[in-house]
Amino acid sequence: MYLVLIAWFYVALMMAVAEATSPVGSVLGAVVTFLLYGALPMVVVGYIMGTPARKRARLKREAAENSTAPSTVSPDTSRETTGDAIAPVRKEP
Repeated sequence: MYLVLIAWFYVALMMAVAEATSPVGSVLGAVVTFLLYGALPMVVVGYIMGTPARKRARLKREAAENSTAPSTVSPDTSRETTGDAIAPVRKEP
């Protein structure tokens, strides 16, 4: 992943140097060339190429949190109804 970004950085830098040293070029043109052809695309490509690594890290972090968090499952897993905790009150006839 980083090899592509380093190569892209090198090419954009060489384009900026060529722009700055050209008789019809300028330093401002070199800066704009480096930013628009180099830095901005490198940021976008780096973000896209880093997505799988971020996803793996997120899943690993969530798995670690779930393993240390107390269980939210009810202790009564028999699916039977519980008895009434309070006896119903009957009226005298």
